[in-house]
Amino acid sequence: MSSIELTPSQKKILEALINLYRESETAVKGEDIAAEVDRNPGTIRNQMQSLKALQLVEGVPGPKGGYKPTGNAYDALQIQEMDQAADVPFRHNGELITGANVQEIDLTSVHHPELCRAEIRLQGSISDFHEGDDISVGPTPLSKLLIEGTLDGKDDTNNSLILTIDNMVAPAGDEEPLH
Repeated sequence: MSSIELTPSQKKILEALINLYRESETAVKGEDIAAEVDRNPGTIRNQMQSLKALQLVEGVPGPKGGYKPTGNAYDALQIQEMDQAADVPFRHNGELITGANVQEIDLTSVHHPELCRAEIRLQGSISDFHEGDDISVGPTPLSKLLIEGTLDGKDDTNNSLILTIDNMVAPAGDEEPLH
């Protein structure tokens, strides 16, 4: 499939659809997407028409209808469908979050310890996260990496949290890494 250039609004709506669909595993109503992205339901309907034309969204008619993401939607957002994903513990202010799935951890500025940051890309809503929150990710399945940090910002378009790393340990716990 060729790369599809989506607007930030389309990305945000498609990401919300994928997150809501993953939680419910049924068609998602436009009103639910509108509430998630804080937009008017009419705006969502208009955007869904263009996303359908791009074959990223499938419309489901009827009273239990709504929208479903297609396989192309996951490709367009570079999201792996996570049916067999390993569970990576994720804590927000000390509380284990079960509805969020860590998709990617990108370490930036590793060469500069005072400015060490991590970008945590999630599958799941990031609307309840705020600057200054304590975030803990890991240990990861293979390397047993544990990252603890403070939320510095959010990237709603990529569904990512930007952390200032306070502590990073590998291997975390008593187990040896599997690689």
